[in-house]
Amino acid sequence: MAFRLKLVPEKTDIDFFRWQAVTFWGSVALVLAAIVLTIVMGLNFGIDFRGGTTIRTESTQAVDVGAYRAAVAPLNLGDVSITEVFDPTFREDQHVAMLRIQAQEGDEAITPEVISKVEAALKGVDPSITFPSVESVGPKVSGELIKTAILSVLAGTAAICVYIWLRFEWQFAVGAVVALVHDIALTIGIFSLFQLKFDLTIIAALLTILGYSINDTVVVFDRLRENLIKYKTTPLRDLCNLSVNETLSRTVMTSGTTLIALIALIVFGGDVIRGFVFAMTWGVIVGTYSSVYVAKNVVLMLGVKRDWGKKDDGPAGTQFANVK
Repeated sequence: MAFRLKLVPEKTDIDFFRWQAVTFWGSVALVLAAIVLTIVMGLNFGIDFRGGTTIRTESTQAVDVGAYRAAVAPLNLGDVSITEVFDPTFREDQHVAMLRIQAQEGDEAITPEVISKVEAALKGVDPSITFPSVESVGPKVSGELIKTAILSVLAGTAAICVYIWLRFEWQFAVGAVVALVHDIALTIGIFSLFQLKFDLTIIAALLTILGYSINDTVVVFDRLRENLIKYKTTPLRDLCNLSVNETLSRTVMTSGTTLIALIALIVFGGDVIRGFVFAMTWGVIVGTYSSVYVAKNVVLMLGVKRDWGKKDDGPAGTQFANVK
């Protein structure tokens, strides 16, 4: 007999509405707190949004990111990101790194004197190092990046809202959007609270969180729709509970395995991707929570129609409900 790992019993009867007022309105309070916190404390923008200078280095010796960072730390340049560049076209003795240094006191680019200091500091670590290119990101470009980042998150949320509305009913779309706002707001809020670096990689993480969260929510909604057809007289509250219980094993397994991979990346992935992985880890946690405690509560408060069955084309909430 094959071994089957079960983190959750096959049948559960958990009352997820037992603490409905605490879970839902507590989430609302946390979202409002996150918004206020972000407005008051602001975000610790990285070079992408703040402006700064990127320096490309080349050397015949292997890149030692830790040694590079230790060498430039005494210069007090603020946010400095150092990454090694890999390319199959490089020679065997060609080792490339990218240094990204934040704008200094409102300047669009670091001065030649600062570049000279950086060069001297790195030559102390590696005498063969050279600086083939220096590029700057000014305040205007960084401001455009902020606008583009905001628009990308809003566009992603709007597209998901339309999909849910077409697939289910408008009540489900509202529940999904509220859950997504919950996830994004709490993720941005924790970055503001701890003043973690917020750059384009975090925007990528936010968009990934949108997709992950809505996938989990759609699984619950899809089961709820099936149960609405199957149990036509059962109260909506009981059907919401039943649907979450029936999909709980899948939710725990999916979130659990994802978190195992993310925790491994936090521990072993290094500084370059740590911000992205942290955002994803937090997003998976709050996304799973919102699918269980936020989205379905909104649907319950708004209510849904119970005559989902149709004689001609089967059960559907809208004419697009069978779109896969």
